[in-house]
Amino acid sequence: NSYIYSLMKSNYYLFVIIIFNVNLLLSQGFQVNLQGQKQQGMASAGSAFVQDESLLFYNPGTAAFVKKTAINLGVTPTIPNTVYLDSATQSIYRTESPVSTPFAAYALYSINDSSKIKMGFAVYTPFGSTVQWPSEWIGRFAINKLQLQTIFFQPTLSYQLTNKIGIGAGLVLATGKVSLQKSIPLINSSRNYGLAELNGKANGYGFNVGLFTKISNNLNLALSYRSQINMQVKNGTANFVVPDGVASNFPNGKFTSELPLPQVLTLGAHYKLNDKIDFVTDINYVGWKAYDTLAFDYENNTSSLLDTKSPRLYKNTFAFRVGGQYLLNKKTQLRGGVAYGITPVQQGYVTPETPDANRWIFTTGASYFITSHLQFDVSFYFTEFKRAAINYETNLKGTFKTAVIAPGFSIRYQF
Repeated sequence: NSYIYSLMKSNYYLFVIIIFNVNLLLSQGFQVNLQGQKQQGMASAGSAFVQDESLLFYNPGTAAFVKKTAINLGVTPTIPNTVYLDSATQSIYRTESPVSTPFAAYALYSINDSSKIKMGFAVYTPFGSTVQWPSEWIGRFAINKLQLQTIFFQPTLSYQLTNKIGIGAGLVLATGKVSLQKSIPLINSSRNYGLAELNGKANGYGFNVGLFTKISNNLNLALSYRSQINMQVKNGTANFVVPDGVASNFPNGKFTSELPLPQVLTLGAHYKLNDKIDFVTDINYVGWKAYDTLAFDYENNTSSLLDTKSPRLYKNTFAFRVGGQYLLNKKTQLRGGVAYGITPVQQGYVTPETPDANRWIFTTGASYFITSHLQFDVSFYFTEFKRAAINYETNLKGTFKTAVIAPGFSIRYQF
């Protein structure tokens, strides 16, 4: 036999079970809270603060009080870096992930300044990332590369019930794609490991609703709810590069799966201290518990390639956000914020593509009114966190340290 098998048969079958048990679209690490530059400058808080069209995402009920017809286009280049220290070997590995570019585009139409009805359309990317590890790193049998993208389309209607209460609702149509690469612990005559590649497109739908109320001249409250969206992969493709002697055990073919994106309930408040200073706070309750099991159903099963069900056992969690805005002059606004997010990933289920942990987030931002119609917004996001973890399936044990910076900008034009 010209092929050298690098693992005993029992470990070989274990690998087949775990090879596709990857967190495709989920975790705090891939939940991108970058949908509006003003909110981003205040730690992604502001669901009760009447400002611009990005409220179509943060709270459709608050959007009813945005007076002008306007469009808003923004992007936030996201630069991640993760370092892994392996406990057994003391070797250090660093990701080679490219810059991601989550974006948001909004259009809000008002018949006139006094209109109680607002119609809007939003396109945004709330989940997505690319994680790439060195090809020879110690966890290559868990993952080499994972590239994710989701795009949400949301037509929205927002209505002022009274001069103090607004409601809004949007239908969310979601589409996404994923590309995953992993090494296989089988070595051919050229001493190269095998490779598995998983590609799929997913679709789902949900809704985004919100309520806004003016409690007083200085205090606003808001409640919003973004539903869970089940992303269905119906015609994914699984491709394997393995030694010819075992190729029949790894047939290329289709697979199906369903991946839940969590529901989010947000309670927000806005307090206007005076004509120059505003404070905001948002509390997010995120329904990660829906991600209990990751299952795959393969079109072509063999004794080595079976349908799989892998426990994830995520837990529901909270994020707490506070921020402020200062009116420097008639043309310039300054912002700052801080947030604390609690990880949904329990010990034993931390993976190299989602080395998630509790984290502090620090942000700043500004707006400049170029003309009475044209506005430029910027923001800056930073977080750093560390987690010592073991994964029960892959037996990877070590410490992950991650830092993320994200400078963002947008252009807003009001008619």
